Amino acid sequence: MITTVPLTLEQIVEEARHWPPEKVGELVDRLTKALHPADPAIDQAWKEETRRRLAEIENGTVQAVDGQEVSARIGRIVGK
Repeated sequence: MITTVPLTLEQIVEEARHWPPEKVGELVDRLTKALHPADPAIDQAWKEETRRRLAEIENGTVQAVDGQEVSARIGRIVGK
């Protein structure tokens, strides 16, 4: 009979530090989904909101703001 010894959390974390970032992201995504299953109603609401916001940008109703500018504004607001 083969007996396996489970890895400790610290061993798992140390092993994951050697993985490519996309694999770490996939692991985090899968664990998050396992812990917090998606709510179809919320997913649908976000899809609709995303489509609405994209349409506003495409038709010129709103103007997109560069991500770096947003980060700079947030930094000024929180004093960093």
